[in-house]
Amino acid sequence: FKRFGMGPSFPIILLLAIFVFFIGKSKARRLRSSGNYLHSSESHHAWFAAASVFFPAVLISLCINIFEFSAVTKYVTTVGAELFTSDAEFSLLREYVTSTAAEVVRDLSGGAVLSALFGTLSYLLSGLEQTSVSAVFEPSSPREELIRQASENRLRFNLIELCLGTLVALIGAVYALRRIRVKSNAREPVELLIRVGLALCSLIAVLTTLGIVASLLFETFSFARMYPIKDFLFGTIWNPQFSGGSDLGILPLLWGTLYISFIALLFSVPIGLFSAIYLSEYASHPVRSVAKPLLELLAGIPTIVYGLFALMTVGPLIRDYLAQPMGLGSSANSVLAAGAVMGIMLIPFVSSLSDDIINAVPQSLRDGSYGLGATKSETIQKVILPAALPGIVGAILLATSRAIGETMIVVLGAGAAAKISGNPFEGMATITAKIVNQLTGDTEFESPETLVAFALGLSLFFITLGLNVLALRIVRKYREQYD
Repeated sequence: FKRFGMGPSFPIILLLAIFVFFIGKSKARRLRSSGNYLHSSESHHAWFAAASVFFPAVLISLCINIFEFSAVTKYVTTVGAELFTSDAEFSLLREYVTSTAAEVVRDLSGGAVLSALFGTLSYLLSGLEQTSVSAVFEPSSPREELIRQASENRLRFNLIELCLGTLVALIGAVYALRRIRVKSNAREPVELLIRVGLALCSLIAVLTTLGIVASLLFETFSFARMYPIKDFLFGTIWNPQFSGGSDLGILPLLWGTLYISFIALLFSVPIGLFSAIYLSEYASHPVRSVAKPLLELLAGIPTIVYGLFALMTVGPLIRDYLAQPMGLGSSANSVLAAGAVMGIMLIPFVSSLSDDIINAVPQSLRDGSYGLGATKSETIQKVILPAALPGIVGAILLATSRAIGETMIVVLGAGAAAKISGNPFEGMATITAKIVNQLTGDTEFESPETLVAFALGLSLFFITLGLNVLALRIVRKYREQYD
């Protein structure tokens, strides 16, 4: 439980909460069986009792463990840094006790001492490879004293946490059980707790988005201090040189991204939308039950498979039967190959979502249109599609965002040439492909050639944001309102 911030009292708290849950439910049931009308249900009383035991005690346990983490870590790092002869020696010990299993510790010299230190220093993180500490140093008396003192401090914190956590849980149990009465309102506190839990779950998504944007902004500002942001936004040459003298203009990458995405949408949107109309309005139930699952299987194929398909099959076919006979190119990597394969991948995104939206249009709208003498095609064109327009635009937006963020298909199918050209039979690079290139390999992180990847990522974020704003304006302008 220490790994998740819980102390030794957590099993006791959990068992006591479960016990109080059933006791509280039994007490509420007895009150109800006596002919009393309870303000809240038996389940509400039971959950209120369990929550009164669990949450205050767990909060106390977390606070004590957070304080223990800070106090013990500070003690070990400050005192230990003075006792060990070198930073490398202390780092090896820290890495060892962090990543080595207890049975391996016992086999080394000074194993008892290291085993005592294992629990204390397991908080400290290290990315070093596992190394045998016995080959580096032999524990001396001051170091043993440090280890013993740190272990004793941790033991004191564990005892305090065990006593306080258990005491708070018992107080909560007594309070909750005494509160179970005929007129006690347990429903509102339980429902408030549920609403808070749901709000926290939704807050996680918001905070995750804010964290991603904040990290991108921070690294982009670092990039802007090293490279002129004007040259990045309006430069037409992409030529990163980690030795210096780089040209990091985003326009060639932006052109390749939008060009390939546009071709992909030309394939996916008409096919996906017409497929949705057929499945929802024309296909019989047996045909629909088979065709829709088969169509949705395209969404489950890994993108690396689509990339290999573009590289080995579609690209050579376009080169041999279109590009070379027309004298427009001789490479298997092309914008058309990557866009066509990506369009195939996006068909289920447009089709499945549009099909669900069209099916959600009320049947009364169809019946009213037919009653006025409209044909099926006129009903689809004049009634169903306007009513389903917000959902269809959302499906197209999802497909667009998916196309802009795709990586493996464009890496394998479109190549890595960053240039501005209107020839669809030439290879071009996209923003996502260059993000991968700039962050892979043994490169210095604090360099503009590496930090430019975060600037590229922030650019993609604003492109997606702009697409969302545009979609909202389209929906508000053309949406049909029905009573």
